[in-house]
Amino acid sequence: MFIRSLRNAALSAAVLALAGCDGGVLDPKGQVGVDEKSLIIISTVLMLLVVIPVIVMTLYFAWKYREGREHEIYAPKWAHSTKIEATVWLIPVVIVVILGVITWRSTHSLDPYKPLEHEREPLTVEVVSLNWKWLFIYPEQGIAAVNELVIPTNVPVNFKITSESTMNSFFIPQLGSQIYSMAGMETKLHLIANEPGTFEGFSANYSGAGFSGMHFETKAVDEAVFERWASDMKQGHPTLDSTRYAELAKPSEDHPVEYFSAVSDGLFHQIMFKYMQHYNTWNKAPVHQEMGHGATGMHPTMHHGKAEE
Repeated sequence: MFIRSLRNAALSAAVLALAGCDGGVLDPKGQVGVDEKSLIIISTVLMLLVVIPVIVMTLYFAWKYREGREHEIYAPKWAHSTKIEATVWLIPVVIVVILGVITWRSTHSLDPYKPLEHEREPLTVEVVSLNWKWLFIYPEQGIAAVNELVIPTNVPVNFKITSESTMNSFFIPQLGSQIYSMAGMETKLHLIANEPGTFEGFSANYSGAGFSGMHFETKAVDEAVFERWASDMKQGHPTLDSTRYAELAKPSEDHPVEYFSAVSDGLFHQIMFKYMQHYNTWNKAPVHQEMGHGATGMHPTMHHGKAEE
């Protein structure tokens, strides 16, 4: 009776735990997310090969040699056991080596800076984290949106990410990796949605009072629907220029979805280089405010603290 009750309790706990997987990293909708889910499962299983036997033996020996069982007196006659030493060292070492190989391979194959191998040309989206909202600029389409990301299915998306001020973390759990957005730097992320749907995106790094409302919807649609959406966006919405961006950059909580039918040329780079517009510490040369329009000298783009010319 006790065993049956314990089994039912364990089954109920497992069902409740798995119920929270819907919409998260264990419910991937893109190839990067699928690869990361496999990595999580493999790593967990390998670690459980050590954890489960240790837990079972701990409970077993605590029960077997508990106080009051005089006939189970523990009085070993040996001081050393080669078999036990080999077991407790060899198995963990093998598991660590296997995890090391998996980590090495996955670190390179799932590098967020590595472009995805795909027959389709990628879509570029420039992402700016603001307090407390997300700005998505589509440079090829000349449009922008706040707190809504629309992408075509089965098309790689190259994200270029920076921050207006506070550091944040750009994360769409069902599509894959997260990566930080930092002021004055450009980080990169490559994702793909393999099926249509609406996926939650948010900041995974606390950034102040409005952090809880800093989320957005990622809508993966058919390519024809995406092209129609981009075309419709070019009409009936304001232009995102430096003046309107200054208003948008002011802190606001639970900011509604907002669209822009046009974007000033080079706005993303102006945002990224705004803190270096007066002096370039890399080549001791002045940096013009309008990047890409007659600026002199080299303008390095920062990637995790490394500058690229």
